[in-house]
This record gives sequence, C-alpha cells and structure tokens, in this order.
Amino acid sequence: MGTDAVIRLGELYAAHTGLKISTVSSYAANDGKWLTALQRGSSGCTVRRLANVVGWFADNWPADLAWPSDIPRPGTP
Repeated sequence: MGTDAVIRLGELYAAHTGLKISTVSSYAANDGKWLTALQRGSSGCTVRRLANVVGWFADNWPADLAWPSDIPRPGTP
C-alpha cells in the first residue's frame, strides 16, 4: 500500500462525511496540510505514518461507507 491508497481513503472519507480534506488530514495525520501536500506530490510519507493514518481510517471509517475492496484494511483477515 502506498500514498495513492491513503489519498484515496482521504478523498472518499471527506466526500462521504462532507468534511474538507484538510480537516480529514488533521484528524488522521495531526497535520491539516499533509493530505493536500500528498495530492500535489510535494510531500512524502514514512512507512510508520502511512500505517498510522491507514489505521486511523480503519478505526474511524463510516459504517455506511464500503471500504475500497482494492485497499487492504488493517485488522481484517
């Protein structure tokens, strides 16, 4: 899994919840500019941060929104 998956999760979450991507980024990464910078390609991502952010999405994913089938969800066999 890479940054494209994290960007996609962020965009799906934002669209579904009606939140701005910067708000989602603040919640998921503790940095309101991080997801936008990833989208632009002007920021990178460590493996640890990627795991933490994807974990946040897995823990906070809306029950009425299907998790993307092509992105492995942490905690699922």
